[in-house]
Amino acid sequence: MAHAPPRTVEIAAYDPDWPRRFRALADRAAAALGDIVLSIEHVGSTAVPGLAAKPVIDLDVVVRPEDVEHAVRRLATLGYGHRGELGVPGRHAFRTPLGEAKHHLYVCVAGSEGLRDHLRFRDHLRTHPDAAREYAALKQRLAERHRHDPDAYQEAKRAFIDALTRAAS
Repeated sequence: MAHAPPRTVEIAAYDPDWPRRFRALADRAAAALGDIVLSIEHVGSTAVPGLAAKPVIDLDVVVRPEDVEHAVRRLATLGYGHRGELGVPGRHAFRTPLGEAKHHLYVCVAGSEGLRDHLRFRDHLRTHPDAAREYAALKQRLAERHRHDPDAYQEAKRAFIDALTRAAS
């Protein structure tokens, strides 16, 4: 039986190509989803100019509640596998299509808490350089500590993310 390659956490310096990569992914999703898309947002650390990050683009595709199932079906034609809400109501996660560079695509219901939290966090980091520097330093320390345990890395960041999101409310 083949084994999956080990998952590691690596933080990269900001790459000015990340916005272009986001745009390419967003354009492809928009073409497949058509008129049900309200907006597509670049979220996560790669959406913050100058911020070091895991080189994984995060995008939130915003739709009306009644269009979630249409979005799931249309994204499947591009190879995205629906993973469900994963504990965040109104935010549906998808597996990256096979053979593509890893990225995180979410279908978010307009006005949902998950979408609001993603946007608050991103916008706060974009407008508060001290918070962005603190977050970058934390991510670097945690990546070193949890290099071979991405789940522990994510969990260790949770308190900072939650506190910053609450402060941005």
